[in-house]
Amino acid sequence: MTDPDPAATRVLVLNSGSSSVKYQLLDMADGSRPASGIVERIGEGEVADHAAALKIVADELAAQGAGLDSPALVAVGHRVVHGGTRFTEPTLITDDVVAEVEKLVPLAPLHNPANITGIKVARRMRPDLPQVAVFDTAFHSTMPEHAARYAIDTATADAYGVRRYGFHGTSHAYVSRAAARLLEREPGETNTIVLHLGNGASASAVSGGVCVETSMGLTPLEGLVMGTRSGDLDPAVIFHLARVGGMSTDEIDTLLNKRSGLLGLCGDNDMREIGRRMAEGDRAAQLAFDVYVHRLRKYVGAYTAVLGRVDAIAFTAGVGENSAAVREAALRGLEGLGVEVDPVRNAVRGSASRLVSSGNSRVAVAVIPTDEELEIADQAYALVTDAAQAPSDWNIPLRNKYR
Repeated sequence: MTDPDPAATRVLVLNSGSSSVKYQLLDMADGSRPASGIVERIGEGEVADHAAALKIVADELAAQGAGLDSPALVAVGHRVVHGGTRFTEPTLITDDVVAEVEKLVPLAPLHNPANITGIKVARRMRPDLPQVAVFDTAFHSTMPEHAARYAIDTATADAYGVRRYGFHGTSHAYVSRAAARLLEREPGETNTIVLHLGNGASASAVSGGVCVETSMGLTPLEGLVMGTRSGDLDPAVIFHLARVGGMSTDEIDTLLNKRSGLLGLCGDNDMREIGRRMAEGDRAAQLAFDVYVHRLRKYVGAYTAVLGRVDAIAFTAGVGENSAAVREAALRGLEGLGVEVDPVRNAVRGSASRLVSSGNSRVAVAVIPTDEELEIADQAYALVTDAAQAPSDWNIPLRNKYR
């Protein structure tokens, strides 16, 4: 691997899913985004596999004047869902790293294989270019052991890697820092509850820029009510469905991950459609909404207790950024905790970070559009440019530089 050109400032971010590859090219010198796009329906028709998808990405980049062979490209940043306890920072990809990520497939069987495939193809296309893995779980690796541990037999837990890992970490990292900037404070001096609310949803408690608790656990199933996932439930529900309902493990897995949450409660997992149905008096839609915001309110209260002092509550992702009704309902009645939403500010739609709390609120309530691509690019760029100072060792660690 050759040393990076100091004039090269562009990072290509790749998010390789099972049937799609999203990409975005970011220039870290001026903040511009020269190219972006998505290749979908991999394995169908003309896009036979990930190699074909990456070839399309390369062609689209070239057509936009930003080819994959451009000397301005300094690194490729790859989103990887699960890093286990092994990968807690952005990591320069080597054969050994790929092998270790493959060992984590049992913890993320739906995501890590596709991430790995994208990495292998990209490395073949540009073997001379530094490629960096950025893990969804990494930001949450700072949780204290008492927050990460489940209260089950320790030997069994350790043997099978059973603990809370958390997900959406790049989003939580970005949004918690953006919340501090919005308040004109240093991240190290700011305590934030981040609510990432999309079809998948998660909460985190961030103390002084460091994650100390998060809602998702061993898998993305735990925690908040989501579009199709149940979130928290009594583990004995699984035994009950198996013993009394005669359901197999795979059937229960499908039920909890794909037929639960908002979809299971009312038949819709789109909050916009649920809102429309509520306005027409649909009781099932109203119940689904009430269950959803009740769970949110519980987590806000719990994380307030965990943090002791909360400076900001930040809403992000599709529902968090766009649903004024969810924000208002989730925080309603929390005036005793110093939280008060301004209905006029909250109703205003926009694409920029903004405060929606009232002037009387001791806790700032913010809407912050997430930018996971920028977070991945930032981490990859910081690692590669730091490594460039010691070209003899491309595995140099970058301790907390990106936090």
